[in-house]
Amino acid sequence: MKTIKNYSLMVVFFFTAALALGSFASAQDAKKADTKPAQIKTPALEIKKIDPGDVKISPAFLIALYEHLIAEVTKTGKITKILRDGDKEAATTKDIVRLQCIVTEFKEGSQRQREVTTVAGATSLHVIARFMDANGKVLLEKDVSGSVHFFGENLKATYDLSKHVATLVKENF
Repeated sequence: MKTIKNYSLMVVFFFTAALALGSFASAQDAKKADTKPAQIKTPALEIKKIDPGDVKISPAFLIALYEHLIAEVTKTGKITKILRDGDKEAATTKDIVRLQCIVTEFKEGSQRQREVTTVAGATSLHVIARFMDANGKVLLEKDVSGSVHFFGENLKATYDLSKHVATLVKENF
């Protein structure tokens, strides 16, 4: 009889503690949701060349990612001018923001394996997308990833990643 009472008390205690922790965590999440960073305002965005960092990655992936970034950010319609790395106009544009993507991880999968098994052969690409002002101050920095799991060429991971960066632009500019 005593064992059942002790067991019941322990269950009640743990249940109460779990409820208290759950409400505390949801209050913290609500506080984080309320403190959204201010919108970034800029007439122009200069997209810098992709920095491979220390990751071994094919130049084809770097070029594809760069071109997809330009296309997808342009589609958002949030920024008037999209400039390429090295554009002379970038030096004279007031209030310009620069986007630098640094590759942190790359796994080249196999298209053939994906199409045969649908569970193996995934390609994944991870970058740090860093938006900076003209002085180099970081305005926004996020880890972004892109992948292709089922059908499609390996380079499709660059398209997926660029869509995620474009979503950052939509939400923060």
